[in-house]
Amino acid sequence: MYRKELTYYFSTPIAYIVIGLYLLAISLFLWVIPGQWNIIDSGYAQVDGLFQLSPWLFMLLCPALTMRLFSEERQSGIWDLIRTKPVSLTRIVLGKYFAAWTLVLIGLLPCFIHYFVVAYMAEPMGNLDSGAFMGSFIGLILLSGTFMAIGLLCATFSKSQIVCFICGALVCFILYWVLLQDHYSSLSRGVLDLRDVVFFASIAVIAIVASIFTLDKLTRK
Repeated sequence: MYRKELTYYFSTPIAYIVIGLYLLAISLFLWVIPGQWNIIDSGYAQVDGLFQLSPWLFMLLCPALTMRLFSEERQSGIWDLIRTKPVSLTRIVLGKYFAAWTLVLIGLLPCFIHYFVVAYMAEPMGNLDSGAFMGSFIGLILLSGTFMAIGLLCATFSKSQIVCFICGALVCFILYWVLLQDHYSSLSRGVLDLRDVVFFASIAVIAIVASIFTLDKLTRK
């Protein structure tokens, strides 16, 4: 299931559009568009804008990736066929989840280019807080995994991709504003606190388990 989903993403324009839009938006805000996130305007060797902007972009990108995970198959009737195969529902859900999350992680890798460019431009060269960067990057990985799990859960609520997307984006926004932002900010300071890691992992696990439970109830109807 993991290979099938990942192959689907890269055999269609979805992967390239999502990754391309994310990288384009980040690059424009960091280097082109004047403002508080522009590295050149700030006069400091830092890439804080990358980690301040990414959570808000992920609130849209993650639900956009997950909204089709079940809706297409449920609309076409393929979902009933998949459930007849000797594959557990847990493996199906986890395969879809990790395939979508892998796509996000692939999109994050080119962001290291901004780190190396700023480190090269710094005076003296390399004068950049690497600890804060890595802490923020780990926080972004965990946050994206949590958003993907939330989007996965919302994708089980309806056969309409639009409804799944709106629901996923709205829930991601509310949870980030109320619960996740403080833990993400803590990691962004370069302090890898196990409590923050466990918190993100717990939210993701709860959302995945809820997705399995919801799909199981739908299958039994």
